[in-house]
Amino acid sequence: MMMKRIKAIEFRILSPEQIRKMSAIEIKSPETYDKDGFPMEGGFMDNHLGVINPGLRCKTCGNTMKRCPGHFGHIELVRPVAHSEFGKRLETLMQATCQACGRIAIPDDKLEQLRVYIGDDTIDIPKKILARTKKAKKCPHCSLAERKLVLLDKPTNFYIDKDRIYPTQIREWMEKVPDNDLEFFGYEKGKLRPEWFVLTVLQVPPINLRPSITLDSGIKSEDDLTHKLVDIIRINMRLKDNIDAGAPQLIIEDLWDLLQYHVTTYFNNNTAGVPPAKHRSGRALRTLVQRLQGKKGRFRYNLTGKRVNFAARSIITPDPLISINELGVPREIAENMTVPEMVTSNSVEEGKALVKDGKAIYVMRADGIRKKVTDQNVEELIKEIDVGYKIERKLHNGDIVLFNRQPSLHRLSMMAHRARIMDGKTFRLNPICCKPYNADFDGDEMNMHVPQTPEGIAEASELMLVEKQIISPRYGAPVIIFDEDGVSGCFILTMKQTKFSKDRAFRFFQMMGLDEAPKPDAGKDMYSGKLIFSQLLPKDLNMEYKTRFYNHVKNLDPNHPALKEPYENDLIVKIENGILKSGVIDSMSLGEGKGKLVDAIARDYPPHVLTNFYDKISRIVTSLISEVGMTVSLEEYGASHKTVKVREKAVEEMRAHAQEIVKKFHKGNLEILPGRTYKESFEIQMMRTAAAAKEKVQKQIMKETVESVMTETPKFHSNIMILSGSRGSVLNLTNLSGMWGQASVREGRPKRGFRNRLIGLNRRGDVGIDAGGFIYHNFMEGMGPKEYFYHTMGGRQGEVDTGVSTKVSGYLYRRLANSLKDLVVNNDGTVRTANKNIVQYKYGEDGVFPQKTFKGRSISVKRELEKLKSGK
Repeated sequence: MMMKRIKAIEFRILSPEQIRKMSAIEIKSPETYDKDGFPMEGGFMDNHLGVINPGLRCKTCGNTMKRCPGHFGHIELVRPVAHSEFGKRLETLMQATCQACGRIAIPDDKLEQLRVYIGDDTIDIPKKILARTKKAKKCPHCSLAERKLVLLDKPTNFYIDKDRIYPTQIREWMEKVPDNDLEFFGYEKGKLRPEWFVLTVLQVPPINLRPSITLDSGIKSEDDLTHKLVDIIRINMRLKDNIDAGAPQLIIEDLWDLLQYHVTTYFNNNTAGVPPAKHRSGRALRTLVQRLQGKKGRFRYNLTGKRVNFAARSIITPDPLISINELGVPREIAENMTVPEMVTSNSVEEGKALVKDGKAIYVMRADGIRKKVTDQNVEELIKEIDVGYKIERKLHNGDIVLFNRQPSLHRLSMMAHRARIMDGKTFRLNPICCKPYNADFDGDEMNMHVPQTPEGIAEASELMLVEKQIISPRYGAPVIIFDEDGVSGCFILTMKQTKFSKDRAFRFFQMMGLDEAPKPDAGKDMYSGKLIFSQLLPKDLNMEYKTRFYNHVKNLDPNHPALKEPYENDLIVKIENGILKSGVIDSMSLGEGKGKLVDAIARDYPPHVLTNFYDKISRIVTSLISEVGMTVSLEEYGASHKTVKVREKAVEEMRAHAQEIVKKFHKGNLEILPGRTYKESFEIQMMRTAAAAKEKVQKQIMKETVESVMTETPKFHSNIMILSGSRGSVLNLTNLSGMWGQASVREGRPKRGFRNRLIGLNRRGDVGIDAGGFIYHNFMEGMGPKEYFYHTMGGRQGEVDTGVSTKVSGYLYRRLANSLKDLVVNNDGTVRTANKNIVQYKYGEDGVFPQKTFKGRSISVKRELEKLKSGK
């Protein structure tokens, strides 16, 4: 066979002559099948257009259904119609050329000056020509015709000075335009003529592009394209009959417009300004453009998106008791998924055992013949199995599978797990793995794929296993992290007040699988939570860093008594030889991006060490939180007497300060902020005044929250969540227990409402603190009517952003991903495009993979010094 390389592909408009040459038959009848169910001669299912029934042969090529490629037909239109997709091009040509002679309405010498720019993509020649021809009153070539304004009523109706111009006249006009003039508009000589935009012949696609389907009732249902073509030929025949019968011009024009409508909706049933063609049921027809574009179009649905075998989909539910590397697979799915096992000289007996124990579904012989294992043929297959056979067995515990959540926006949206067969209908996932998938358990569905080749299984286990993805390839910090309940549980476990009896402590040691229990460290037969936590740390780990709790205390009061003895007050984490000496374990140790403890274990030890830590601490924390009964109630959100007094004072001071700003504003002597207008400066100062008042209340609530944990018998509720960084912030507490403060829309006070006032209850022209959307009350007290309206103004922004931002960012990501998908890092370290053009001489300009960095830095000097100090 002689191989040839394709040099280029050209997309062009077909001329009427080419359409007729390509056509196998002219369609003259709207009928499809006769009474006996055979295709009608000259109809849209004529066998000259191809065959879709197994028993028939094509009358054009003589082949059967499998070998016949399908053939085009054509319809001769009684009157020409404009192609709806090229209306704008026709308008441009009609505005630039003379109706009488067809020449561009610019003198030849001026026109020749533009010829040198033909082929230069940086210069828009048609735009320059239109700018000049609009000024021309007469044609410089024939000097007979007066130039008139051409308007397009989209998509296909053209007017010259409010008089309608029909497709026959447009076609005659376009035929007069010489090839030399068309070159200025980008039309290549001999390949494209503008009169072809006005259709006189319509192509009919082959039958295999629009096959009929037979319903259960035996009635044949036609494709949407066939429906549309039937409409076109029926109107075409009615138009011919009326013209032949000498019908009034008005009736002929109506039928002509109807033919134009059907041809327009045949090409694109979503054309602006044209009502879509519908079935009797009300469903819009899917015509040519709808078949190609959008999510359900040929490109995205059939070509780039493919269905896959060996895949399953179900809802995910949490299970903190399984390993982060494991995936709980429903037994029903495992029974249907298969993994191929090659029978070698060493595994013949194992292969026979699989078939005997009912763990095999198919047996494939060396010659490719595949047999399903049934009760009847088990014994026969066991005797037959030999070297070279392939056994497709059911999924079992420990098999590598890929797990994916859509939308897959980064590499970690698909990771490898080891299957663990479980009862139930849902996939079970350890909550620690949620962050990279961006998954939660409110009904999310995820996909599981089973690799089928040894290479695929090896790649998945070596490159994609969860424990090897702890550090994010985006920013070089932990991304698979202990979160929410996990962080709260570790905080409670490692507080200095937390002590356990021997029985409770030994239960935790049993969960860890310890061979030998440590000695009590908190009195007779009493164990501290720190000692229990320490059993999970590597024995040679040495670290020291500030906790999140330290930052809370320092922000509250830089001279707080607890800061004088930070080790005693658990404000600094100190680990010596794997023993937690001081400090509480919070989000600064375990959190996303900033988890110092997780980061150190992930980088300095083999992957299984962190996996072991996560798996065991997950079980302990789940048990501990259940025991201490960590929960929240409405009672804890009632504002204390001190908070109420602080709020009253803060609001009083704020009102006084706000009144001063308003007076200055009205007098015109308010200070203008750099880069802002006078009005903007006023608004910013009002926002700052309101924020300062809320900050005073927030500080008081934070003080009470911190003190609630530093007592001998702390309560375990939302204070633990906020201080540990597991969930929420002091701002949430302030909104619930303190005051909401200033409502904001797009980072400013709400503006849009009634004329010169925000709501109808305010006085006109009032720009004070209350009239500008300040909310004195909190959620527990409930808001007044005015405050409620102010609050809804800010709330609407969040609702709109939730819906709109997701859609916009999703589409932007898709555009970005498509434009970057051809970029490849070559073996020489350069980043190149698909055709080997260099984009970067060195990947990332520094050749460093982000996953190997420390939050973007190539080395963490502090961590290296700690390791040197400990002698590791």
